[in-house]
Parts: sequence; C-alpha cells; structure tokens
Amino acid sequence: MAGALLVPLAWGARGFDTTSPVAWAGALLVLAGMLLALAGLAALGRALTPFPRPRDDSTLRQGGIYAWVRHPIYGGIVIAGLGWAIAWLSWAGVAAAIVLFAFFDRKSAFEERLLRERFPEYAGYAQRVRRLLPGIY
Repeated sequence: MAGALLVPLAWGARGFDTTSPVAWAGALLVLAGMLLALAGLAALGRALTPFPRPRDDSTLRQGGIYAWVRHPIYGGIVIAGLGWAIAWLSWAGVAAAIVLFAFFDRKSAFEERLLRERFPEYAGYAQRVRRLLPGIY
C-alpha cells in the first residue's frame, strides 16, 4: 500500500495540476475509493478483525455495501490507489495500483476459503456479488 502511495509522488507530476481534467478525475476516484472503504468499515463494525479468519461471534454481511461488493475495504483501497496514480499523472503509480489489485485479489481469495467454511451460504452470495470492484470484478 505504501508503494501505491509513494510511487506516484516519486514518478509522477511535480504537483497536482488543477487545470487537468485527468488529475481531477483521479482525485474523484480517490474520494470514491475512500468512501467505499469507509462504508465497508462501518458495516463491519465490531466484526472487523485484522486476521483473515472471521470472528466466532460474527455473521455474514450481505446487506448495505456488502450487497454491492464482497470486499469493499480492499476494493476501496485499490480504487483510491488507482485514482492517486491518475491524479499525479503517474504511469508507474498505475503499475503500483495494479500490483495492489493483484495482492488484494489473492488475499481476498484466501479469506473467501475461510468464509465458505464458516458460512455455508457464502457460495451463493459469492455468485451474486462481485469480489472487489462494484459491478466490475
């Protein structure tokens, strides 16, 4: 995650170009990604854990933001990382965002194996709802 933040600063525009529609589009993606991640955090509440295994007292979230995307926190970070790279007009930053996407894709696949073990209804949920990017993937 640090790479997605720092790479565009090192290998991008020397500052945010307020006249560039591309830079502003990137800034909007950063905002959208942050909102997606925050919605995921809020919806999890006390069930949030830094560990991949779901808490014993948790329930499967399928409503709210989780009706749109299975891993909104990860997806939000990826969208914000891509937006950050675009805002700084950094191709190297876009590459870092792609690496970040691949990392969260693999991490979420591992977590989903654990979720399938804990929640029998997870398989049907996974068929209905996209993994990381609402409406896309």
